[in-house]
Amino acid sequence: MREAFYVDEAVLAIPRKDGTQIFNIDEKALYYREPYTSKPGVPPWLPAPAEHPELPASAVVPASEIIFLTDCTSPDGHLQWDLPEGSWTILRMGRRTTGANTRPAPEPGLGFESDKFSKAALEAHFDAYVGKLLRAVGLRPLDRTTGWTSLHIDSWEMGSQNWTAGFRQLFRERRGYDPIHYLPVMTGRVVDSAEVSERFLWDLRLTAQELVIENHAEHLKTLGREHGFGLSIEPYDMNPTADMVLGGVADVPMCEFWSQGFGFDSAFTCIESTSIAHTLGKPIVAAEAFTAGSSEAWQLYPAAMKNQGDWALATGINRIVFHRYAHQPWLDRVPGMTMGPYGVHWERTQTWWPMVDAYHRYLARSQFLLRPGRTVADICYLTPEGAPHVFRPPVSALEGDLGDRRGYNFDGCPPGTLLTATVADGSIVLPGGATYRLLVLPAFDTMTPALLQKIESLVEAGATVVGPPPRKSPSLSGYPSCDEEVLQTATALWGDLQTPGTITSRTVGKGRILWGGDLVVPGAGTPQPSPIQHAQWIWHPKDAGSPPRAPDYFRRVFSVADVKEIKAARLHATADNDFLLYLNGRVALEGDNFHNIYEAEVTSRIEAGENVLAVQVVNGGDDPNPAGFIAVLELEYEDGAVVEVVTDEQWQAADHSPPKWRTSTSADDGWEDAKELGPYNTLPWNLNPVSSKVPELYPPYEATTPLLKAMGLPPDFDCDAPIRYTHRTTEKGEFYFVANRTDEKQVTACQFRVVGKQPELWDPITGAVRDLPEFNEAEGRTSIPLIFEPYQSYFVVFRRDATGKAGQARTTPNFPYSVELADIEGAWMVNFDPERGGPGKVQFDALQD
Repeated sequence: MREAFYVDEAVLAIPRKDGTQIFNIDEKALYYREPYTSKPGVPPWLPAPAEHPELPASAVVPASEIIFLTDCTSPDGHLQWDLPEGSWTILRMGRRTTGANTRPAPEPGLGFESDKFSKAALEAHFDAYVGKLLRAVGLRPLDRTTGWTSLHIDSWEMGSQNWTAGFRQLFRERRGYDPIHYLPVMTGRVVDSAEVSERFLWDLRLTAQELVIENHAEHLKTLGREHGFGLSIEPYDMNPTADMVLGGVADVPMCEFWSQGFGFDSAFTCIESTSIAHTLGKPIVAAEAFTAGSSEAWQLYPAAMKNQGDWALATGINRIVFHRYAHQPWLDRVPGMTMGPYGVHWERTQTWWPMVDAYHRYLARSQFLLRPGRTVADICYLTPEGAPHVFRPPVSALEGDLGDRRGYNFDGCPPGTLLTATVADGSIVLPGGATYRLLVLPAFDTMTPALLQKIESLVEAGATVVGPPPRKSPSLSGYPSCDEEVLQTATALWGDLQTPGTITSRTVGKGRILWGGDLVVPGAGTPQPSPIQHAQWIWHPKDAGSPPRAPDYFRRVFSVADVKEIKAARLHATADNDFLLYLNGRVALEGDNFHNIYEAEVTSRIEAGENVLAVQVVNGGDDPNPAGFIAVLELEYEDGAVVEVVTDEQWQAADHSPPKWRTSTSADDGWEDAKELGPYNTLPWNLNPVSSKVPELYPPYEATTPLLKAMGLPPDFDCDAPIRYTHRTTEKGEFYFVANRTDEKQVTACQFRVVGKQPELWDPITGAVRDLPEFNEAEGRTSIPLIFEPYQSYFVVFRRDATGKAGQARTTPNFPYSVELADIEGAWMVNFDPERGGPGKVQFDALQD
């Protein structure tokens, strides 16, 4: 498809009244590039406001007064209608392409995106693309396990649509009413009421999601099956559906993470895809791994990447797909050819490539052990109904710089998956095998009657559910009787629907409902202001008005007395236009759109003593134009105090690259005081102070986990040291992956929720397996003294019955003692390959990086 088209779908006449309000909807909403909400500043993943403001009559179009004129138009598009008395607005509603193009693609692949609501459109695309490849390679057996075995839908990134041929009938069949009466809502008008209009838009998005799932993703899976292909999907980034619903179609759900410090924070996709796999019983979770921007510049190598790789394994990822391995046809050209600016450079022309086999074996063994059985998790977070939606757990359920799981693991679960759940021994059980002791509801006021009735049946069968009651349906289907159904069921479950001041437990059948008190989500549905509103836009004083297109540099040196007292550190920044922000010499944040506030957790990068924030900003455009940079570093201390390092005149600026500008604290390198341009809302930027941080939808981890302890369920894993973990249970035993997330040796005791079994240490680097003879059992857990070298990881496995009496301590040491035999003194001769640009032999007084 290379030409846009326009097809009439409906012509309507609506009464025009003085002061008719254009509701907060625009072209972006029509195409779902940024999903619509009726409240400015509310992120699109939040529900519509529970209570809509009263609108004047002049701002509302009654559906009963809309006149349909489609039959009054001639074939050439002319309207033939006797105009009634009064003022009227004629709406001609049509269908055309969104204009979204394939990207990135070579010239033969350029063109409009296909219709994602149409099976016929997908079949045409499949034949012209996949079909051409199949005709080239010829017939192959359907049961093949090597070569080309799978199709893939990459991260979405192309926006969406809201109409297709026959959409009116498809909508009517699915939602039970005709959308034609509410089409003016898609132009920003209010039909009948804000409440009714919001419900129509909810139904519109849900219908769009269903068509994408059925006619695009599932149909691609069906077409692929005919040729023996599996399907992997990266279900995120401008996705018009709920991420976890789209990802659930895949045989292999896939996520993405960028190399730490060299790109975007997409860790949420890893939580989503692992949750998809766990709740649906899919054994493999793949990751587009270690992606990086141009600032990586060949700096990464396996040892520098191991900590983040272990984080990925502990998250639940068990298929690392390096992004990227570029073909290197010229072995005499090193370090090799790139794939544009993107990707960690993982190829045979790297200096360390001859030594990388050990890391590959380590990943292969670890991934193999993390596939059998199922992941153990105790908490199931139900995601809201509707589309689009991105699942994010409560921040408090994660810890550490990268976001590791705490002692009670969790998964997110979409409503459609929960509808398949049963209850056994007080636990929610999904058909894929996953079991959970708690079901935690989102802080939403809406829920469809069918979903709420399913929750009621789970509670009556013995499930424990945490969360507030819904108060109405989000849909216009069956309205208003659907709201009466919701209230009736909610009252049967929660009793009094007023939020109690303390945590309240109500028994229903064999199960319980808990809510109120500390389980109430603070500020649910309320955007949180960003601390960036305390900062100033700054620039170099020489060209602060309209600087040319060239890099400018900024720096701020600040001191931290005791880094151990810092509980959390978070950066917030943006710039006009491109910026790279370094903290103590490492990239901490980057961005290219001053409308967005970019954020990063940087707790582990703060050092005792002097710290350096340094940033390079490039003004865009061919001609001089306004430019600016604004940022704040928020330091939260253990005692609750918060210190902010904001952009102001205390920052320094340079219009060139000073020596060691990323790390230097010297004042004699050409730096001068930066110029303040004004606060966050200064024109032309007028920055929205609402944080891009996602508001919480679930109770704090600290409020939820005491409920599990009260049920007699201790944490699945516990350790006083910074050790990450994940746990898979199989028919052959319990497999815990444990890893030191610091560069310091850790000597500690770890507790595992297993008793009566002999612990073993399985080393994925060497393949060695040995018993851990020293352990003790108490209160339903096994405590094991362990030693971790910096960033070391291994598996602790329980598969054989332990010998001896229950609870008896075993005292034989788990790790041999080391004895220093000799100290190798003197200088070292180190050879750097001259053919790679090295200086040859160099003498080092001591070995160093």
